[in-house]
Amino acid sequence: MQTITSNDFNPNLVPILSSFRALSDPIRLQIVELLRSQELCVCDLCELLSIKQPKLSFHLKILKDAQLLHSRQDGRWVYYSLNLPQWVILQDYLAKYRCLNPINPANACQD
Repeated sequence: MQTITSNDFNPNLVPILSSFRALSDPIRLQIVELLRSQELCVCDLCELLSIKQPKLSFHLKILKDAQLLHSRQDGRWVYYSLNLPQWVILQDYLAKYRCLNPINPANACQD
């Protein structure tokens, strides 16, 4: 069996890791679902999610830091949309697991 240490960690996986961390919260998943079909203003997201603006801003920042969202300002309003290139990176990463070879059984443990 091959032992993997923290020194073996592939730095190319950092964007993947941050994306999965960002998506691990139910509120952030709801935000993503709402943004799947259209760009939305913060005020609309607050209303649709029934949460206050500071809480929403916290979650939007995490999604934006993970490069999952784009934002644009129009006057005093900020609009959010999905950052599609980052979603393609996630899709490509996960696609590798669709074509799995048969998984070998574990070796018997020794007492």
